[in-house]
Amino acid sequence: MPELAEVEFFRKRWNPGLGQTVERVLLHPAASVFRGCDATLLAEKLTGATLRSSEAAAKQMLFCFSGDTWLGIHLGMTGELTAQPADFATRKHDHLVLRQRDYSLVFSDHRMFGRIQFSTGPIAPAWWTSIATAILSDAFTVEAVATFLRRRARSPIKAVLLMQERFPGVGNWMADEILWRAAIHPKQPAGSLTPTQVKMLHKECRWVCRQALKIVGGESDTLQDPPKTWLFPHRWEDGGRDPMTGAKLLREQVGGRTTCWSPARQKLLG
Repeated sequence: MPELAEVEFFRKRWNPGLGQTVERVLLHPAASVFRGCDATLLAEKLTGATLRSSEAAAKQMLFCFSGDTWLGIHLGMTGELTAQPADFATRKHDHLVLRQRDYSLVFSDHRMFGRIQFSTGPIAPAWWTSIATAILSDAFTVEAVATFLRRRARSPIKAVLLMQERFPGVGNWMADEILWRAAIHPKQPAGSLTPTQVKMLHKECRWVCRQALKIVGGESDTLQDPPKTWLFPHRWEDGGRDPMTGAKLLREQVGGRTTCWSPARQKLLG
């Protein structure tokens, strides 16, 4: 599933359409990506509206159109955004297409685990403003992290890092990367982390998010993988090795997700 940096990458794919008016809306109203959304009203409101701005937060995107119209997109597992030529021929899995003079802005999702949200009004809708404080914001403090860990003291730290109400945008690979860099075992109970470990976890959360946004969510036309000095390129390799120690990596289900870690760096403490 796309995480913080991948979501930022896909958001930028609609940048060519900024400042242009939507001349026509094509959609599949019965598609499950429109669950809870009035697709007919969405098409009506977006037709003739100009795309003014966009932003990403956690695993979601918000596109602001003229007429106080807000379009939210969650990519799910297989969703993606592209900017195609204006005369682009739509395909089976293109569930929302915004035709402009120069481009067709396309949301496609062949498994339909993604979601489209829609709202009108002078301020951003609650489904956007209720997203948790960003990890790179000043409000994401060591104490805020420590308090959250104490409240989930018995849960493995890997599972806690996936909780979007405190770590918005962090998914499976980013959680593994953070724990590997912080030298914390993914099964370590969240409440057992020492103050030093909590500080390290906080530091690596911010570092991984910042660097992932720079590398993966940067200005390239294609998704870029992190370099081989990261855990990421090695985590799915059979017999993969820790790029820091050279030790063999392990993979196992932790918190319901396939997890990779280095036993040489990440010790499970009593």
